[in-house]
Amino acid sequence: MKQSWIIAWRQLVKEKRRVAAAVAGIAFAVLLMLVQLGFEQALFKSVRLLYRQFNAELFLVSPRYQNSQFTFDFSARRLEQALAVDGVASVDPVYFKMLIWKNPVTGAKLEIFAIAIPPRTGIVTMSEVNNQIPGLRQPDTILFDAWSRSEFGPVAELLNQGPLKVEIDGVTTTVDGLFHMGTSMATNGNILMSDETFRDLVPGYDLRLPTVGLIKLRPGADALAVQARLKALLPSDVEVLTREQLMGIETTYWATHTPIGFVFRLGLLMGLIVGSVVVYQILYNDISQHLNEYATLKAMGYADRFLIQIVLQEALILSMLGLIPGIALSQAVYSLAHWVTLLPLQMDPIRVLIVCVLTVGMCAFSGLLATRRLRHADPAEIF
Repeated sequence: MKQSWIIAWRQLVKEKRRVAAAVAGIAFAVLLMLVQLGFEQALFKSVRLLYRQFNAELFLVSPRYQNSQFTFDFSARRLEQALAVDGVASVDPVYFKMLIWKNPVTGAKLEIFAIAIPPRTGIVTMSEVNNQIPGLRQPDTILFDAWSRSEFGPVAELLNQGPLKVEIDGVTTTVDGLFHMGTSMATNGNILMSDETFRDLVPGYDLRLPTVGLIKLRPGADALAVQARLKALLPSDVEVLTREQLMGIETTYWATHTPIGFVFRLGLLMGLIVGSVVVYQILYNDISQHLNEYATLKAMGYADRFLIQIVLQEALILSMLGLIPGIALSQAVYSLAHWVTLLPLQMDPIRVLIVCVLTVGMCAFSGLLATRRLRHADPAEIF
């Protein structure tokens, strides 16, 4: 075994330019796979951010609910009925809508995601929001997500000079403070307000038709048991979901009902194809160049298994050499993409492990294909 490793290593380092080309190709494939998987995970993580902020165990939504940007309302009476169920401590309506934000500096108009709640503490888990609830009770007052994209204007800097007046859907509104939640693939910015301010910004909106209903349970109550009781009680015009089930609907929508999921999977496949072709070509050429040496080894009594082992070990060495720069480059791309898009892009050890396994498998597969050339290493043609 040690002897075959030495032969594999020496054959590779003999052709340094060829090895460099192979390492570059594998590193590019690793970069492509990690970036595709990273963006896909960032997408799923970002669309789940919203529902992590609500202090509730169960949620009411319309059966036609698709995701937080494409919602359907339901009657608030269902929340009143849910409050009567054993184990339910409190219920609260929440309203979502895309509104038009006017950049206070440039005047540019952009869509921004609006979240409206009753102005009471404890509805959301963000302490910075709960501390600013008294300000939200003031008419036409909102909080701005400081992790929104820069095109909405230097809101945080302007707030240092005092309350900021902005225009939302043509209505002059006061930005009274900040909170930190983050953007997603669907939203570039977020604002949070009271339900009364929401009604002022969307004239004619009926607050008896919430987008999502929050159900807070009593201490010790079993969420699944309460969910079952609510499903038995409430009509079919609402769905009762746990947080994980609701976030699962969000993830499924983006993964299967939009081209985004397909594009990411296609990118992953392209990375595997590119890496496989590069490794196959390098190893095939290497075998062709050393065909006489392989034939000599056969004449000395070495079996085909030993020769195949050498080629596979070359493939494994190449995969290890390509993984290191590929992972390093991916981390740089993650940092740059996070800075530009504000998406939650982070290097995940599990994702790295998956790509390592795929890379080793890709190289081993290419190596096995290249070993077909060894069948032409006939000692009789040399001696």
